[in-house]
Amino acid sequence: MKNQFDYLVVGSGIAGLTFALKAAKTGTVAIVTKKDKLETNTNYAQGGIACVLAQDDSFDLHIKDTLESGDGLCHPEVVDLVVKTGPERVRELVKLGVAFNLETGANAFDLGREGGHSRNRILHAQDMTGRAVEKVLMAAAESEPNIAIFENHLVLDLIIQHQSMRAGAVDLYQQDTCRGAYVLDIAAGQIHTFVANAVLLCTGGAGKVYLYTSNPDVATGDGLAIAYRAGAKLANLEFVQFHPTCLYHPAAKNFLISEAVRGEGARLIDKRGRAFMEKYHPLKDLAFRDIVARAIDAEMKTSGDDCVFLDITHRDRHFLMKRFPNIYEKCLSLGIDITKDPIPVVPAAHYMCGGILTNCSARTTIDNLYAIGECACTGLHGANRLASNSLLEAMVFSHAAVVECAERLESWRNRVLPEVPDYSRKIAVENSSNSEMVMIAHNWDFIRRLMWNYVGIVRTDKRLALALTHILQIKMELKEHMPNIPLSSDLVELQGLALVAELIIRCAVQRKESRGLHFNVDHPEKGGSDWLKDTVVIKSAAEEFLSLPAVQND
Repeated sequence: MKNQFDYLVVGSGIAGLTFALKAAKTGTVAIVTKKDKLETNTNYAQGGIACVLAQDDSFDLHIKDTLESGDGLCHPEVVDLVVKTGPERVRELVKLGVAFNLETGANAFDLGREGGHSRNRILHAQDMTGRAVEKVLMAAAESEPNIAIFENHLVLDLIIQHQSMRAGAVDLYQQDTCRGAYVLDIAAGQIHTFVANAVLLCTGGAGKVYLYTSNPDVATGDGLAIAYRAGAKLANLEFVQFHPTCLYHPAAKNFLISEAVRGEGARLIDKRGRAFMEKYHPLKDLAFRDIVARAIDAEMKTSGDDCVFLDITHRDRHFLMKRFPNIYEKCLSLGIDITKDPIPVVPAAHYMCGGILTNCSARTTIDNLYAIGECACTGLHGANRLASNSLLEAMVFSHAAVVECAERLESWRNRVLPEVPDYSRKIAVENSSNSEMVMIAHNWDFIRRLMWNYVGIVRTDKRLALALTHILQIKMELKEHMPNIPLSSDLVELQGLALVAELIIRCAVQRKESRGLHFNVDHPEKGGSDWLKDTVVIKSAAEEFLSLPAVQND
């Protein structure tokens, strides 16, 4: 079955929905999402959106904070773009109906502060900002006649046209162009071909590649894997941000304690009640996330304790219940009253600062293929993301992509699209009997434990080498057995997870220094100006993990 649209958007978080709503003014849009349309990383974002709105704040200060957090690897022109156009994008959200918190008795936003920020600049909707944004954007998308939403549809591979281009009298080079994607309808067990003038990857992060993560189950790095297999460049995957404070409780799966709690005065303490952050940074509990996560990791390893604690019991009870209703209710359901009890916390994989390499219009190194949000590497975050810059980045680059696509749409429509071959793999309907499910479950668990133990907050050359050996063995087994296993969403996610794990390891191996989120005990110092560059990876011509169906034009 073939579907044709002007735009194919993969993912239904803030990046995908923002693009879709704007693009729908000029063309038809298909949004495909592999689970329920609201099951996105955006929906779980607690903290808020960093934006210069206060009188005592400035673009220069926000830029300075972002650059310092990025530890030398931010692209200054990108930081400038995001910070300076951010307020306009936020006003668009407010116009759509997102109700950010206001100061009591005033018509001004109640701005919070998080680690690394020199001013209060975090817009929030209680402690469920992402949910408030997602709800409004989705309602708008569902009422837009030019947008079609396909739930429980998983993208398998991109459709790439390889065309030889003459660059001079004799030289030839390859120009890759994206023409659409092959998509698995999970419930029906069918593969559909989506042909589009432009494909937008808004697939979120890859937190599930680690054993402990704040991310929902959908964060399996799908966009990174399919873009890499298609031949796009990826960058800076060694910089995985571990959120310092994930709730430590056997019944609390992936529940984050927002950095805004520390922004309101919470202190990190050990089980004996002693504060420890002053030993690690002058900003103490409001230091950058990489510093706080390593500090907690060091304290736990030194003491042998399973967790540390976040203490905000000195603040007024009613203030805490109003400011953090979601956190309060969740903790209370587990027997923790945050107004009286310190909250047990541990670091957990949270955010990918690297991803699919893009320019300032969100275009990747493959023509007609764009990447927005956490799956993209725009140059904003550098070696460490400044808290609450991510939702802002998604809105800014969605807008930039729409502007470019609108300019190119007429020329796209005037061309003749090539014939697209069918996808040739066996398919298994979801939940059907599969004797190899034990292999999928085992390898999924093995990869996540391997990454947590060997490629986590603190790394060594030896552990990275061992991790690479193990992950290559898993990929070899998958390559050998995949042709005999019916295609299913579980198998596709495992395949992508293994590839993303390998790419993270390879990037970490390449960077022989410690910078931002990448800390290697064998190379504890920053490597100087020689390392002020992105770590770029691209699929080699000889690499054949999975053959891609492709359109050939000579």
